[in-house]
Amino acid sequence: MLRQLLSEPRLVPLWTVLRFWLGYQWLSSGWGKLFSPAWTGENAPVAIMGFFNGVLEKAQTGAKPEVKGWYASFIEAFAIPNAEFFSYLIPVAEVLAGLGLIVGGLTTIALLGGFTMNLNFLWAGTSSSNPEMLIVTLVLLFAGAHAYRYGVDHYLFQWIHKFRGTAKNSTSSSS
Repeated sequence: MLRQLLSEPRLVPLWTVLRFWLGYQWLSSGWGKLFSPAWTGENAPVAIMGFFNGVLEKAQTGAKPEVKGWYASFIEAFAIPNAEFFSYLIPVAEVLAGLGLIVGGLTTIALLGGFTMNLNFLWAGTSSSNPEMLIVTLVLLFAGAHAYRYGVDHYLFQWIHKFRGTAKNSTSSSS
């Protein structure tokens, strides 16, 4: 029943609005970081180190810390030594996810990238708008092709199917 609801053609405009909203969230979040000296400029990775240190602090508070030990270990052993890489990766990934969702191009990849970022921000003890974004992402993933009916992917996949169909016909006619 849920699958039937998500694939209802009359809901395509709703999925499009949600996709635009989600894309705007990612684009606006990444855009500021992309041009911030503390993220990608001469002071990189100052901002991400502040974030990572906050994650480690949240892992050490109380009987039920906001950040699980395994994630704190990941931050300490892998993320901090590669802080400069993450300082560039996060803003670029946020901007690309946002652009992909807004234009409906490589939508599934953008949704999966956003899903991964949302999970990491939640594991880091940062809620903000991440729970809402995660739910919208899941809805759009389950909506499938209806999520990008009004987007670049719709026309790209039509072209690919047409091209592949033509390629099959030309191969079989030459045999």
